[in-house]
Amino acid sequence: MLQGTDGLTIGALADAAEVHVETVRFYQRKGLVAQPRRPHGGIRRYADADLARVRFIKSAQRLGFSLDEIGELLKLEDGTLCRVARGIAERRLADVRARLTELNRIESALAKLVRQCGASRGAAKCALIGSLQRSSTPGLHRAFR
Repeated sequence: MLQGTDGLTIGALADAAEVHVETVRFYQRKGLVAQPRRPHGGIRRYADADLARVRFIKSAQRLGFSLDEIGELLKLEDGTLCRVARGIAERRLADVRARLTELNRIESALAKLVRQCGASRGAAKCALIGSLQRSSTPGLHRAFR
């Protein structure tokens, strides 16, 4: 994957990882990706390991891991402490499940409001707008916290 033996420029690294150059720089500021030293009068070059690291970060982000959690996972990248990685993933899974529960409540409340809105044709006031203004609709207040 390296360009010859010189390595990848930051632009080539970003293109290969399908991110923006500023994303790579952001990861560097966060300490997730090391910034290679600049040879005297030269351009910094990135290795295949840097590309793999950026791809790992993006994959973990797509699964909902925070940058702090990704930093923890990167410290475990040799794979010898799977128990610790599992704990991090279990916490993320619990958070995702809690968010899904909340989204299901929101979906239920919105579906009810949409049905009410459809049934209020010709009414002086829209049932949806009225329910949102009252915020006392059963389940609605809880769903939109």
